[in-house]
Amino acid sequence: MELRTLHYFVAVAEELHFGRAAARLHMSQPPLSRAIKQLETEVGATLFDRSSARVTLTPVGAVLLDEARSLLDHADRVRVRVAAVAGAATITVGILGDSTDPGVRRLAGAYRRRHPDVDVRIRDADLTDPTCGLHAQLVDVALTRGPFDETGLTVQELRTDPVGALLRADDPLARRTHLKLADLADRRWFRFPEGTDPGWQAYWNGGEPREGPVVRAVQECQQAVLWNGTVGMTLLDHEPAEGLTVVPLIDMPPSRVVVAWNEGDTNPLLRSFVQIATAAYHD
Repeated sequence: MELRTLHYFVAVAEELHFGRAAARLHMSQPPLSRAIKQLETEVGATLFDRSSARVTLTPVGAVLLDEARSLLDHADRVRVRVAAVAGAATITVGILGDSTDPGVRRLAGAYRRRHPDVDVRIRDADLTDPTCGLHAQLVDVALTRGPFDETGLTVQELRTDPVGALLRADDPLARRTHLKLADLADRRWFRFPEGTDPGWQAYWNGGEPREGPVVRAVQECQQAVLWNGTVGMTLLDHEPAEGLTVVPLIDMPPSRVVVAWNEGDTNPLLRSFVQIATAAYHD
């Protein structure tokens, strides 16, 4: 019973869908199905009840899931301890924009408790690089938001957050209970510099090319609205600066919080980081 096969099994058990599990593992579905069938042969029992409508764990599968998670977690601890003795227990984390997110705080505490000997280095990234330096190989893993160019990266969603229009408190639209993008069509928007990831730029501009002041950081976004009366998008639960307000945008999809890393990265600390991040952001 190989660790890799158990890793495949856990992915299927968590997704309860072979297609989604294969996508998560960056492999095609047929070899994944073969690996699970081989595991069932080794165990001597069916692990999943499969039908055309859904996939569910059998009682044996539920027991194996608990044991597999424990075994994989222990394997991660072994890798980390060996890396620490070898002097290689360092991970560089890129964080986009606002590190006050409670998910970040929970993750920092949980990761420190799990891996007290690991040297965690933080790279704060501004809004011009949603990959936080991943494409430039400046970080091992990024806590960021989509969308962006995912070429060569593995990306896992942690949470979604609703967004709203950032306005001056005395703006006529500030009295509305909600807005649509069409309500802001004739307004000047803050925008990111030329060369910023086009998918990222398009999302925060509501899918349209905009004119307005160029910004690079969260504080610059707020100041652009405060001083120039421009508009833009922000997270609905972010506390705006004095003199500003946020009105829900009901026709914008939520902002995706993601953890991302370079495909094929063999840093033994990565898998544990992703696991702990997933738990921290779902608490």
